[in-house]
Amino acid sequence: VQLQASGGGLVQAGGSLRLSCAASGRTFSNYIMGWFRQAPGKEREFVAAISWSGDSTYYADSVKGRFTISRDNAKNTAHLQMNSLKPEDTAVYYCAATSSSWRLANHGGYDYWGQGTQVTVSS
Repeated sequence: VQLQASGGGLVQAGGSLRLSCAASGRTFSNYIMGWFRQAPGKEREFVAAISWSGDSTYYADSVKGRFTISRDNAKNTAHLQMNSLKPEDTAVYYCAATSSSWRLANHGGYDYWGQGTQVTVSS
């Protein structure tokens, strides 16, 4: 499956952004979708994941209550709504897909990756 992330940008602290991930090539509903982020000099870290049907969602503690992951299987898209953004949320955000639920919070558990979209939060 091919993934394309979009929606990043520059926003002030406290603001919001909505990231999108468009999928093509294979049956989108066969994949769990995840979002990861990587700040300069840091390892890629888990942000959120959503189950095949969208019934279950998972979040890193650092974004819980501020970010919301969703998906639209009819449109082959996943989204990450980010509210109350903080400067420490600044990173390149990647969407990813996996057919297995074994390692949702581990970037090694994902088979397919988008190209990343930059999110910068100014203080």
